Amino acid sequence: MTSTTPAGSDPAPRPKRRTFSPEYKLRIVAEYDAAPKNEKGAVLRRERLYHSHVKEWRAARDAGALEKLVDQRTSPARPKKPAAEAENEKLRRQVERLEKELARNKAALEVMGKASALLEMISESAD
Repeated sequence: MTSTTPAGSDPAPRPKRRTFSPEYKLRIVAEYDAAPKNEKGAVLRRERLYHSHVKEWRAARDAGALEKLVDQRTSPARPKKPAAEAENEKLRRQVERLEKELARNKAALEVMGKASALLEMISESAD
């Protein structure tokens, strides 16, 4: 069966992570808490949320930490690392990986050298 879309092209755009403002979070928590017991699920379904969202937002509100209601992973206020610092971290990780690989290769060469010497001794004694 042949495909009508060219290879490598994605037919659907990538979904974006939803972000919620602190005001929205407070409004939803208040609405959820005020809803009768049998209508709480309807609030969650309508807003496409999970109970864990409400629990997390309520805990932040009760702790008086309104700034915690801002999602630090997706917040535009999240400070970005300078490009040079990010590059340095990437290079450090690469150096660590290469040093581990080098140590492993040196150990393998040492074992191979000993095995080769042992085989030479065995072949000489067999002659």
